Amino acid sequence: MLVDKIEGFKVILASGSPRRQQFFKELNIPFEIRLKDVDEIYPDTLQGAEISDYLAILKASPQKEEIVEKEILITSDTVVWHNKESLAKAANANEAYEMLRKLSGEWHQVITSVCFTTSEKQIVVNHTTKVKFKELNDKEIWYYIENFKPFDKAGAYGIQEWIGLIAIEEIQGSYTNVVGLPTQLVYDTLMNITKE
Repeated sequence: MLVDKIEGFKVILASGSPRRQQFFKELNIPFEIRLKDVDEIYPDTLQGAEISDYLAILKASPQKEEIVEKEILITSDTVVWHNKESLAKAANANEAYEMLRKLSGEWHQVITSVCFTTSEKQIVVNHTTKVKFKELNDKEIWYYIENFKPFDKAGAYGIQEWIGLIAIEEIQGSYTNVVGLPTQLVYDTLMNITKE
C-alpha cells in the first residue's frame, strides 16, 4: 500500500489546481503545496504529449535544485489535442466558444503528463484519453461558458461539469486523466519510487 510506503517521504505538489489537490487527498497521499511561477512557453515544433511532457518538466525547473533527499516534487500539465492543434486555456468567452465549436461532434485527445523530481532523478509519465463530443448547438455552448466560466481549463471545458454530463458521448482511457490527473498512473509511479 502506498500509504505505508510514503511514510518518511515528503510529497510536494507544485499545482494550484483544486482538482489535482483533491485527487491527492482522495488517494490519502499527504502533501504540501509549493508554487513557483513559470512562463508556460514551449517550442512550436512540439506536438501532443511532447508539449505536456515539456511543460511538466519546465514547471519543476524553478524548484529542482531545492529538492532534498526523501522529497518528491510533482508537477503536471494537461493538453487538449485536436486536429494537430493544442487547445490551451481560453483567455475569454470568445476563445472558449471557438474551442468548444471545434470540439463539437468530434473526437479529441486529453493528454496529461506528470513529472516526479527527487534529489537523484526525474521521471516523466503521461496518459492519453480519447473523448468524443456530441454536436453542440450555440445555445448549449454559451450556456456553459456563461454559467461555468471554464477559463482555467485546457480546451475550455471540465468533464466533471455540466458539459460533461450533456455532451460527452464516449471516452477511451482514464476519466481522472481528463479531470486533470491520471491517478492510477500517479499511484503506481509513486509506489515504484518509494520502494527503491
